[in-house]
Amino acid sequence: MKPARLLLLLSGCALLLAPAVRGCGPGRVVGSRRRPPRKLIPLAYKQFSPNVPEKTLGASGRYEGKIARNSERFKELTPNYNPDIIFKDEENTGADRLMTQRCKDRLNSLAISVMNQWPGVKLRVTEGWDEDGHHSEESLHYEGRAVDITTSDRDRNKYGMLARLAVEAGFDWVYYESKAHIHCSVKSEHSAAAKTGGCFPGRALATLEDGAQTPLWALRPGQRVLAMDGAGRPTYSDFLTFLDKEPHVLTSFHVIETREPSRRLALTPTHLLFVAENASAPAAHFRPTFASRVHPGHFVLVAAEGGGWQPAEVVGVRDQRDVGAYAPLTRHGTLVVDGVVASCFALVQEQQLAQLAFWPLRLYHSLVGWPRVQGNGMHWYSGLLYRLGRLLLPPDSFHPLGVPWAES
Repeated sequence: MKPARLLLLLSGCALLLAPAVRGCGPGRVVGSRRRPPRKLIPLAYKQFSPNVPEKTLGASGRYEGKIARNSERFKELTPNYNPDIIFKDEENTGADRLMTQRCKDRLNSLAISVMNQWPGVKLRVTEGWDEDGHHSEESLHYEGRAVDITTSDRDRNKYGMLARLAVEAGFDWVYYESKAHIHCSVKSEHSAAAKTGGCFPGRALATLEDGAQTPLWALRPGQRVLAMDGAGRPTYSDFLTFLDKEPHVLTSFHVIETREPSRRLALTPTHLLFVAENASAPAAHFRPTFASRVHPGHFVLVAAEGGGWQPAEVVGVRDQRDVGAYAPLTRHGTLVVDGVVASCFALVQEQQLAQLAFWPLRLYHSLVGWPRVQGNGMHWYSGLLYRLGRLLLPPDSFHPLGVPWAES
């Protein structure tokens, strides 16, 4: 095993053990050694992060339309009364305090970072939601998804580092736009851009051991679902947990359509699907491939009616938006969804590495059991493992879309 991959696996074990030894309070564990802080590099003037246009999928996503006080979407905005943030509010309407929940969460996180970086200095918001048309056409300020910020002392020598802190706080796009402020924006709460991990629609079907089919949203730990083992053979594998679970998010899926037999599978672009160039390849030789790279003429594995697998030619690929996104994890790291063999993993195009990286999670819960109730959102282990992988693996190991909130 390559050293970087071994280190990723061992680090995964350490990440998993961390909650068990962290203790019940916020203090340090006795005898632990405080790690030196990672050196942060300020953004340069006119630099933006990530290095893609703001309204693209890899950043904050497309503009979805202006929100007015009398519009139905106005309820998407929430006021921010954080006392550690100064709002300029030059309109004296409270508009600058209104923003989406995602923007509010990032802003509150940034406020803490600012006070830690410069004691006695607070975060200052000069522009938030705009209801008066003061910004350029299709500005995300019109949706409460963007803020312009400074420090309370208006020391412009701090603004490059302020931009870096905004990136660290999880804003989806940060731009050192002007000598007078930093521009930050986030993805829409319900936008397809907010989902760049690997998921299926909640109503997609898995096959249980008794032959019955169940929607993914209804899966419970301990149920066994049809999957593929490491040798390419059909097996029934324990469903363990959801690596991501978003029942109400509007998500963009790739729809893969096949013939002979006819199947239709919807999954996010970064998800892995087992693909071959021709129908004669044995099942074990079908390679994990990002859904966004599957095209007509490829072959995928589908469940045959008499048991086993058979190759099916892809005849169409299209996009579809649907509500709900679920990423189930099984013991074998695969499962059959809507009759098509798929991976449980996404973002990294290496099935074996992903399966190894999640081994500590499987081991831990085989000893302590799996929680019967799981909250919404990305599993904490998935997020931490992704960040770790970004440090240890080459950049081209990851799908270009990545998970922007997890990047630093």
